[in-house]
Amino acid sequence: MDSRDDEWEARVAALWADETVDDRDRIDRMRALAATAPHPALGAFELGGAHDSGGDEAGAHEHYAAATAAGLDTVDPDRAAQMVVQLASTLRNLGRVDEAIAMLRDAPEHPATGAAPRVFLALALHSAGRVDEALRVAIEAVEPTLPRYHRSVRAYAAALTEQHVQD
Repeated sequence: MDSRDDEWEARVAALWADETVDDRDRIDRMRALAATAPHPALGAFELGGAHDSGGDEAGAHEHYAAATAAGLDTVDPDRAAQMVVQLASTLRNLGRVDEAIAMLRDAPEHPATGAAPRVFLALALHSAGRVDEALRVAIEAVEPTLPRYHRSVRAYAAALTEQHVQD
C-alpha cells in the first residue's frame, strides 16, 4: 500500500467514525471517496456499507454486487469477509431471509468478523420464525467467550433444537 492508499483508508475510517454525519451526507461523502478508491472493489464495498448503514438496502445490494464483481475477495479478504455479513443482513432486511441464512451458514470463519456471522445468522433465523434455532445459534456464538460453564451451555443450547427433532 502506498501513501495515497493509506490516506484514502484514513479518510474512509474518519468518515465512519464521525458520528455527526447524517446518513444522506455519509452516502454522498462516501460516493466521492469511492470514486477515488485505490481499487473499484474497495470503493463499491464502502459505498455499499454507507447505503446499508443509511437504511437503503436496495442501494447497498447494488454496490455489494459491484464489489463482488470487481474482485473484492482477492483485493481485500478482510472486507470480503465483512461483506458476507453485511450483504446477508441486507438480504434479510429485503425479505430474502432464506438467502441470508444460506449465506451466513456458509460464511467462513475470519478474524475480521469473529462471531458476527453466527450472530447475524441468529437474527436471520429469528426473522424466519425459527426462534429456538436462533437462540441456539446465538448461545453457541457466545459460548467460547464465557469464562466457565461451557459444557452446560452447549448442552442447553443443543436441547433447544433437539426437542423439535424428537417431536
